[in-house]
Amino acid sequence: MLDIIKAIILGIIEGITEWLPISSTGHLILADQFIRIQMSDAFMEMFNVVIQLGAILAVIVLYFKKLFPVGKVNGCYRVKMDTVSLWLKVIVAVIPAALIGVPFEQQLDDLFYNYQTIIVTLIVYGILFILLENRNRTKMFPINRFSDVSYRTALLIGAFQVLALIPGTSRSGATILGAMLLGCSRAVSAEFSFFLAIPVMFGASLLKLLKFGFDFTGLEIAVLAAGMITAFAVSILAIKFLMGYIRKHDFKAFGWYRIVLGVVLGAYFIFLA
Repeated sequence: MLDIIKAIILGIIEGITEWLPISSTGHLILADQFIRIQMSDAFMEMFNVVIQLGAILAVIVLYFKKLFPVGKVNGCYRVKMDTVSLWLKVIVAVIPAALIGVPFEQQLDDLFYNYQTIIVTLIVYGILFILLENRNRTKMFPINRFSDVSYRTALLIGAFQVLALIPGTSRSGATILGAMLLGCSRAVSAEFSFFLAIPVMFGASLLKLLKFGFDFTGLEIAVLAAGMITAFAVSILAIKFLMGYIRKHDFKAFGWYRIVLGVVLGAYFIFLA
């Protein structure tokens, strides 16, 4: 029962931090110092990835009409070409991460999955968000609709997502930062990061499941289910919050938060761990 409660807490952390540009990995590593589920390291590695499926389902539910390529037009069901175009751009944007992440995932984890890297990436990208938003105070965004996103821009956004293979960067943080640098508005940048997460995180979760296997105990199933369901529910709230927040504010607050979190992580591992 205690492990299920811990899984719920981790699901809350995943649901919040997956969509805000503040690094879910950094938060889960910090949480792991205080909330340890009594399972094998292999299971926990798989758990931290698979609970993202719950978070992804939240995007699908919230944006179903925009993402489903068939809709009713003048009383008839037709293929929505704007949705087809959106998915094609998402597929193009996934290519860089697929080419680099799939063959080199283990090597990248072995090289960069440590608290030192996460502290550095938290702080560096926090500073970049603040600098970018300071620049944006006097800059207009030329891309305010998904139809304005070219395939070249989508591919370049996907290239920025590759940076998220380094722990602590934040997948949403890398894609949002890259999209804004390429001229996308905050809303388009955030939503594109949501949509881009669907194939990326589904693929990552499937690979982890295949690697771990499907021979779960009853407790393992309960822990996974608790984490996924919680991540789904919290993700809906987090996504709604983020989209409402950026209508009136910029991303600087998240930049400052990343810097503070990086300093806290550094102090913890240097003086307490």
